[in-house]
Parts: sequence; structure tokens; C-alpha cells
Amino acid sequence: MTLIHDVALLALPGGVAAGGAAVYFARSAARLRKDAGAANRRATTAEQAAAARDEEAVHLVRSRLPALVYALQQGTGNPGGTSGAVLHQALAGTTTDRAFRDVLEQVAAALSEAAARSEGAARVAAQATTKSLQPLGYELQAAITKLLDAEHDPKTLELVQPIDHAGSQMARRLQIIGVLTGSWPGRLRDDVPLLDALRGGVSRIRDYPRVRVPAAVPFHVAGRFVEPLVLMLAELMDNAARSSSPKTPVEVSVLEAHNAVSIEIHDAGPGMTPEVLHEARRRVSGTEPVQFTNLANPAAFGLLGVGVLAGKYGFRVSLDLEHSRHGGVRAVVQVPRSMLVPAPAPQSEPAPRPAAPHPAPAVSGSPHQQRYEVGPDGLPLRRRPSAPPSQWEPPAVPAAAPPPPRAGQALAAFVQGTRSAPAPTPNEEPIP
Repeated sequence: MTLIHDVALLALPGGVAAGGAAVYFARSAARLRKDAGAANRRATTAEQAAAARDEEAVHLVRSRLPALVYALQQGTGNPGGTSGAVLHQALAGTTTDRAFRDVLEQVAAALSEAAARSEGAARVAAQATTKSLQPLGYELQAAITKLLDAEHDPKTLELVQPIDHAGSQMARRLQIIGVLTGSWPGRLRDDVPLLDALRGGVSRIRDYPRVRVPAAVPFHVAGRFVEPLVLMLAELMDNAARSSSPKTPVEVSVLEAHNAVSIEIHDAGPGMTPEVLHEARRRVSGTEPVQFTNLANPAAFGLLGVGVLAGKYGFRVSLDLEHSRHGGVRAVVQVPRSMLVPAPAPQSEPAPRPAAPHPAPAVSGSPHQQRYEVGPDGLPLRRRPSAPPSQWEPPAVPAAAPPPPRAGQALAAFVQGTRSAPAPTPNEEPIP
């Protein structure tokens, strides 16, 4: 319609045509300016979009990917939550945003798979090492125990007992590493008094003379929970002893609660900083899986093993500084009543058999006369008493009846025939 109108203006004569041409060119110029403005706006929008995508790519490399890698290393990786959002909200939901999210998910999957392979390899190596060393440790302890039972020389016992104690500590550490790899902590036991479990934990640490346990505890532990409890107590006692001065005691007490029995371990050490206490509580909670690839150097297995045992068997372990008796750390192990058993009924001792009557010794004429011999060391000598002359006489044997006539002729003929037979030569077999 506009083109027809412009042509009509050009067809007019004279000045009218000139005016029409001016109007035409003015309108054309306005159209061109409008189109140029739209083109400029589109170009500016395209440039801004390209710049936004470039900035988003830089944000992906410098911020979102490192955040994802760090989260995966800490065990809390989540491509949708830990990698951050887009820098420009205008790009949310666009093709660029979806492409970048695909990149993050692929990186997360690759890193998770690599971490799983590394963790599996480390766990298998630790488990294989533990299983190869534990039998040797058990054999060593059995040999030392046999030596201790057979040897009674005080000097020899003084030399062997430290070796036996070191062997028990080595076995305990191998047990803890095995627990971290998912192995059974030890052999099954019978129901034992809780006091024996406390003493068993004390016997497996280096500084056992410093640990003070109660004199009597009126509880018994079910057999399947004995070894895990002993191992947990040993690690907590060892940690308390190592964290305090060698001249200070480690006190253990038992408190009966409504649903459990609490075992408290108090040390006199310097305590823990808030960060160290938070990390120790996380380890003994047993709520997070153990990652061998994230262990520090040197690795601390004790509290991690306590947490694994607590989570697997149902113990509750807590650490605090406020209730320590000596300003150090208090560790509390709560043993549920479901793990306790009644005390066994006392067994009646068998009645002693009556002693066999012994003949009264012969009394000599003088009451002060010595009735036995004394050796050089002043001890009496035991002598076999001489038997009195026997009055027994053998019974009379009836006279044998004479043999019948010609009774030995057959035997005499057999003997004479064997003597007259020729002896075989070396090249000749005997005739049967």
C-alpha cells in the first residue's frame, strides 16, 4: 500500500511531483533508520548474549567445577546442589545452561567412579595385609603363652612378659584395621563379668599401670558383645593415656542408668580444641563411612574403629570436656541392657570324699623318741615301710599223674627228623 502511494506521488506533475518525491525519500530514510536501529539492537543483544555465555564458561571453569571437585573429595558431592547456580539468571534453562550441567554431571560421575576404584583398592590392600599378619600374631602369642606356662625362672619371665604385652598391642591394632575393612573383630566368647571386660581392655594398652578400674561391677556382658566392647575400651583407654601426662592416672567408672550401663573414662590431659573435638565426635559417632583414601598421615585408626564398632553393634559413644574430673576429656560408652545377661548361678562345690583310714603308727616306748629320719635340710625323709614277715604259705600242689606209655614218641620223632634234614644252600630255596 505504501509503495502504490509513493508511485502515485511520483506520477503527479510539476511541483506536486517534487513534493511527492521528497515525501517518498523521507519515508524511505525513516524506514532505513528504523531497520538500522533494529539491526543495531539485534547486534547488541547478540553481543551481550555471547559475552554472557563467555562469562558463564569462565564461571564454570573457575568456580563451579572446583566446588564440585572439593565436594566430592569431602564425600558430599552433589552435582545439582554443590556445583552452584548459573552466573546470569537469564541463561537459566537455556541450551547453554543444560550443556554446562551435562558437563558437571559427567565430571561428577567420572570422579565418583575413580574415587570408588581407589577406595576399593585401598580397602582390599588393607584387608589382605591384616589377614596375612593376624595369623602370625596369633601364632606368636600362642608360642609366648606356652613359654610362660612352661617356664618358671623369674629372670626368663621378666624378659618374656614385655614381649607378650607388645604382641597383644600389635594384635589389637591389627584387629582395629580389620574392623575398618569390615572384618569380624575377634573370636566368640562366653558370657563374662563386665569387670573382666574392663580388665581385658586395660591389658591391651601400653600404659596399663596408669589405668584404675573399679574393684567390683555387678554386671555381665553377653558373649557376642565381649570382644567388640573390649576392643572399644582398649582404644579409648589408649587414647586417654596417650593424650595425658605419663604421671597422671586414667580413671574408669561404671554408672547404672535406666536403659544402659555407662562406662566413663576420664583423663587428665589438656583437652581438645573445638575443631579437634568436633572431628573426634564425628569419628566415634559411626554415622559416616570410613574412607581409606581420605585418612591423614599418619593415619589415626583408633577412634574410627570405635565408631565402626559402635554403629555395627549398637553402642553409643560420646566425648565431652565439661564433665571431665581432671580437666581433660571424658569418654562415655553406653552399653544397652539388651547386651547384658544375668549373673550365672553359683555352682555348689562337690562334697569332699572321706579320706581312707590310715593305720595308726606304731608308738615306741618313749613319747619323745623320733619316729622318722630327717635329711640335711631339716625335712623328714619318706621311706617305704618294710613289710612284716609274711605268714603266708603256698598251697600244696597235688602230685601229677604219670604220663601214659609211649606218649612222647611222636614228638621225639618230629625233633629227630628236623635235625637230620639238610640245610639249604644260598642258590637253593628251602623246600616247604
